[in-house]
Amino acid sequence: MNPSSTLRRLFAVPVLGLALALAQGVHAADTSPVAVPSAQPDDFAAGKKAVEAKNWKAASDSFARAAARDPRNADAFNMLGYSLRWQNRYDEAFAAYDKALALDPNHKGALSYSGIGYVKAGRRAEAEARLARLQALCANCAETAELQKALAGAPVAGK
Repeated sequence: MNPSSTLRRLFAVPVLGLALALAQGVHAADTSPVAVPSAQPDDFAAGKKAVEAKNWKAASDSFARAAARDPRNADAFNMLGYSLRWQNRYDEAFAAYDKALALDPNHKGALSYSGIGYVKAGRRAEAEARLARLQALCANCAETAELQKALAGAPVAGK
């Protein structure tokens, strides 16, 4: 046997082994699931489901996370206020509604829901102010009608 063929055999075995190992590694990497770091549950959708189930605490937690992730989302702040209002956490609810209205001054939902909150908290004048803003935006929309109904059933001071 000549020395050069012996050398080739000596190097061929480890090189072949390395090639097979690399090929298996690539194959394994190609078939393994990859975690996507940005994949997170949709907190807004989870909040809406919690509202449908009347699970107000879960709803407010979900909407708070949604608002924290997207601090320019007026809808998230509006729904946060709505779910807090159902927990009788009025000061926090009004703060959330105010944030929604700072982002979108014509947000009909925030105007209506905050107005209803003011009715429930016994703050009729503020509810009437919200109603006036809603009537200027859309006299015949559902949000206006909801707030009018809440005010119609609320006690009037001095009567």
